[in-house]
Amino acid sequence: MAHQTSTQRREARVRRAVKKAARGRLRLSIFRSSKHIYAQVIDDTKGATVASASSLEKALRESLKTGADIDAAKAVGKLVAERSVGKGVKDVVFDRGQYLYHGRVKALADAAREGGLNF
Repeated sequence: MAHQTSTQRREARVRRAVKKAARGRLRLSIFRSSKHIYAQVIDDTKGATVASASSLEKALRESLKTGADIDAAKAVGKLVAERSVGKGVKDVVFDRGQYLYHGRVKALADAAREGGLNF
């Protein structure tokens, strides 16, 4: 087997923990780049996205200075929570992927909790 980078090991470790904690709950998955942040609530049993939000959306782009800061992460977290609660989803498991729980990732998670998601 080929050697894994520390990022790949971290992602696999988080993925194992998320699968263990899921117990039928949907997954709030995030992705961030150097310019934007994205969030999706995913139903893994159906393989379908229930709700999503990103800093690329027109309403957010107009109100935010940039898509790559803590304010953008808070706005995306609040928006994805609002959309998923609107579809009847309140309990999710947080999937941070390869990203450390710090900065923009933490801001998005806190805003999603304030918006009504439980994890």
